[in-house]
Formats: sequence, structure tokens, C-alpha cells
Amino acid sequence: MSIGAFAELAGLTASALRFYDDAGVLRPARVDAVTGYRLYGEEQLERATLVRRLREIGMPLPTVRRLRTADAEEAARLIDEQVAHVAAEADRIRQVAAVLHASLGGSGRLVITTLPGPALAAAIDEVLTTTVADPERPVLGGVHLEMHPDAIALTATDRYRLVTRTLVPRRPPAASWAGTLDGDDLRTAVSWLRRSPMVRLDADERTLDLSADDGRVLHARLLTDVFPDHRLVVRSLPPVTHRVTVSKREIVRSLEQRAADKVGLRVSGGRPALLLPDGVQALDGTATGPDLSLWFATTTWYPALSLALGSDVMLDLRGPDRPATLRSADDGDLATIVMPCRGPDHTPRS
Repeated sequence: MSIGAFAELAGLTASALRFYDDAGVLRPARVDAVTGYRLYGEEQLERATLVRRLREIGMPLPTVRRLRTADAEEAARLIDEQVAHVAAEADRIRQVAAVLHASLGGSGRLVITTLPGPALAAAIDEVLTTTVADPERPVLGGVHLEMHPDAIALTATDRYRLVTRTLVPRRPPAASWAGTLDGDDLRTAVSWLRRSPMVRLDADERTLDLSADDGRVLHARLLTDVFPDHRLVVRSLPPVTHRVTVSKREIVRSLEQRAADKVGLRVSGGRPALLLPDGVQALDGTATGPDLSLWFATTTWYPALSLALGSDVMLDLRGPDRPATLRSADDGDLATIVMPCRGPDHTPRS
């Protein structure tokens, strides 16, 4: 078929096909000796589509040529390396853009507070796992930061979990402030924060700046969408009917050793137990309230448990279909609200 017809089928332009021919990436099946026209066969469509997709992720032509002879394992590795390169470049561009935004001026910067970098990095790590990429609600990919007179709170939610981590600075923040920070910018900053003994936080209407003593500065963009009213969620919680205190390590180990979509928690006779696919596992802990069973999606409950601080966790329960609150039993500065789910048709029996 002619180059025009083939280009239309492959989703390319005729000029791109000529370029790929000259670059040795996609040769035509035949070139007419008289007219010089390039002619392509239908069997080349798969290769043309592959080349188009590789170029869409910015794959360099030399690597595209390597993929012609690569086995599946090597091809997957080359694609993963390219994606990692593009992601790193996107992070760099975001940081440069944040610097440019900051240089535009405006109402001036607000000096907020100074925190130990490792402590801030740990707090960010603990809440970032609760963010989610949602095209319809981009704000759910961010972390809401609030400066209070006596504490700093970081909050994130994916609609099934809501986690709040509180830090107490050595000195009260110089000003009250609140904003939702881009989650990707914070992920970029975490490893750098761990190596920074102290970090100063400054803000304007576009970014929150994290400044180290050695002069390095990272910029976290502020998201413009309104963050969900998490305080209203907390105020609207029904009264607590049960309180369970258990070993975090015991539950986490059980979840890691078993493949289960859902895990149940049973309170019976003042004792807690896990409901697992292969039966009931008694837990070393205490429980108050009447008999109760409720279920959680493992993908929701495991992260909440594994990130809890300390060796023990405290669960405030409100019923089989009401939100549960998970707190560190020894340290109440990390709290996660977790939504239960519908249990399986068959409940394990002891």
C-alpha cells in the first residue's frame, strides 16, 4: 500500500514514516525502482504501532532500534527505564516551574516555622500513602497542611481512609496558615528532607518553600481545589461503642502471611480476634463493648495498621458499618479513620 494509506492505518504521518525509514527504525517493504515511492505491507502495521507508542513516551531512536531485536524481558526493562527518566524529568520541570512562580512576586512570603527535616519527612511519608490519583478530584492527590498555635497537622484522604499526623515544633509557628500541597512535589522532597537537620517553611499564594541551612530550597506547589472538610467528618462521627487495644505487629504479620481481600475483626466476651480465610485467630489484647464483627478491605486496613506508631494500636469502633478510628496506643499523634466494608457470605467460625 502507499505511504499515505499506511500512515493513516498506523496513526502516523507520511513525513514521520520517511523519517523512520531514513533513521533505520521502520523500513518500507519495497521502494519502487522507477518512482522511488515507498510501499508498505499490512504485516508492518504491528511494528509501526509499536514505534508510534514508543515515541509517545519519548523513547530515543537508538533505543527504539534496540527493541527490534530485544527479548520480552529486555524490552520491558528498556521501557521501564524510559518511564523513570521521563518521571524524573517531569519532577525537575515542576521544581523549576515552582521557582519561576515564586519569582513572579505577589503579596510576599510568609515565614511560618522551622522543623527537623527527618521528622517532617517521616510525617509526610505516613500520610502520602493515603493520597490517590483521581482525575475528577485532583486535590485527593495532595496533603493538607495546617499550622496551629501549638501544632502542625498533615492530613490526607482517599475517601476510604482519612489520616492525620500531628507534629509539635520546638517553637510555636510564627503564623497560622493552611494549604494543600502537591503530593508529587512532597514525594520528591522526602529523601532530601531526611538529610536536612532543620528546615524552614515559608509560603506565598502559590508555593510552600522548604529551605535548608545550606541554602538548598525545594518548592511544593499549592493546589487550588478545596480540600474535603475533614474536621466536619471527625465531628460527625457517631459515638464510640467498642474500644480494642492490640499488638500492631501481631495483626500485620497475620495479614502478610495470608492472601485475603477482606479481613474481619471480632469482639466477643471482651476478647478481640481476627477473622481470616482459614479461620479465626485470637489476638493478644483487650476489648470493650458487646459482641461485634466488622470487616475491612485489606488494601485499606493494612496500610493504616503498618504505618501506626508504636507497638500497640487502639481501635475505636462504632458498629459494623460505621467508620473506625485507628490510633497509636502509646502516641496519639497519628490517627486514621477507616471505612469498613461488606463482609463475605461465609464468616469463619472458631
